Amino acid sequence: ILGVRDIHADHAASHIGKAQGIVTCLRATPYHSTRRKVFLPMDICMLHGVSQEDFIRGKQEKNVRDVIYDIASQAHIHLEHVR
Repeated sequence: ILGVRDIHADHAASHIGKAQGIVTCLRATPYHSTRRKVFLPMDICMLHGVSQEDFIRGKQEKNVRDVIYDIASQAHIHLEHVR
């Protein structure tokens, strides 16, 4: 938006955008869960034995926290690429 034409800046912005999108999705999970919607990747949920219903019921067991940690770790990886 500032007229910067640099492939490295574009690459960094792409990773920042991905990290921000992941974090926004995580932060919105409690809100969406109260409306019986879950927008988290089901493959990661299934890996930890977590169902959509676990989020809807607001469970905070270790496997639910592990799902959140794994997804947050993906955002962290994108930030590391930027650095």
